[in-house]
Amino acid sequence: MTKVLVIEDEPTVRENLLDLLKAENFDVVEAENGKIGIKKAISEIPDLILCDLMMPEVDGYSVLTTLREEPATAIIPFIFLTAKVAKADLRQGMDLGADDYITKPFTRAELLSAILSRLSKQATLREYLSAKNDTNTLTPEIQVIRNDLYLALTSESQSEFELFYKPIVNASEKIVAVESFLTWNSPKIGVIYPSELIPLAESTNLIIPLGACLVKRVCEQLYTWQKVGYTVLPISVNISTQQFYDSNFISTVKTTLDNYSLEPSKLQIEISENVIMQDFNLSSIVMQELRELGVEIAIDHFGTGNSSLICLKKLPVNTLKLDAYFTHNIANDLQKSAITNALIQMAHNLNLQIVAQGVNTKAELDFILQKNCHYMQGSLFSNLLSSSELEDMLNHQNI
Repeated sequence: MTKVLVIEDEPTVRENLLDLLKAENFDVVEAENGKIGIKKAISEIPDLILCDLMMPEVDGYSVLTTLREEPATAIIPFIFLTAKVAKADLRQGMDLGADDYITKPFTRAELLSAILSRLSKQATLREYLSAKNDTNTLTPEIQVIRNDLYLALTSESQSEFELFYKPIVNASEKIVAVESFLTWNSPKIGVIYPSELIPLAESTNLIIPLGACLVKRVCEQLYTWQKVGYTVLPISVNISTQQFYDSNFISTVKTTLDNYSLEPSKLQIEISENVIMQDFNLSSIVMQELRELGVEIAIDHFGTGNSSLICLKKLPVNTLKLDAYFTHNIANDLQKSAITNALIQMAHNLNLQIVAQGVNTKAELDFILQKNCHYMQGSLFSNLLSSSELEDMLNHQNI
């Protein structure tokens, strides 16, 4: 039986949801506030979570942030129940990893449609990922999805993919760079976000062409800005393990940059600490080749891996991106704040830029600025933006 966790602080709304879901033969777990909801999500591991957005003390955003950081609950479909319909609110939830929104008041049909849609998509993805590369175990439907992804990646226009951006701001909250993300508008199962698209591509040996697609689309964007006279911001691209260690990776980057006649420093490659430490010597070689091209390099999720100060001194990196774990609720966690302060000071001592990820509250911002970390990302400044939304924001800040 499918288990649904309902996190809702209004008793009447919660009871109506429970009655409706039980009538549809769902196994329902209830939580009357965000704090209890987090505990029940981790202990019960539901198949789907319905969560009110506006709740006292721990709101829906905080619930989602916490659950996405827990391995056991990181990919559970999460649907917000909300009376807020502002675009900024919707963007914030999607940026944090929400799967859908249902606006109050909603009908029984709307609720069930959203639930069944997310469960169907999740079941399809799980079946797809569990099948791995054994084509003998793939259903006809799954093979169609696999083929669709391949065709989308190999098409000349690659029109089914769309770029989104997460701004990086300075202490004055001015956008100085952006991080890129790629979504796939699948004709069969709808929009596939990076958290789903990456494992999907990895399980089918399509992660390398997906990474090449991301680099190409980013370079196209840089070229477009350059051509129309916009200020060209640096754009960072997250690189997977397979792509980073692929023998054609450097030539792919170089060829793409050359094709669009771009200044290489406008492209930044982000690699996680753990990827680098898998083969430190080879990583050093690849990174040095990137730097020789003029491409800048950032270490993503810094602080969560096992690299040492000695290792960092040997790597040709420009930027450290402090993992969001060290920023979340930092003002109220003395141990975390001490570690974060040490990491920031280490970056300064190595003459590296440091970006604090996951800055979502004013308290987190104030603490980070006090520690002389002057580059940040987070929903406090902006959620994921389309190209047109980013351009509008840049135009506004330049007025």
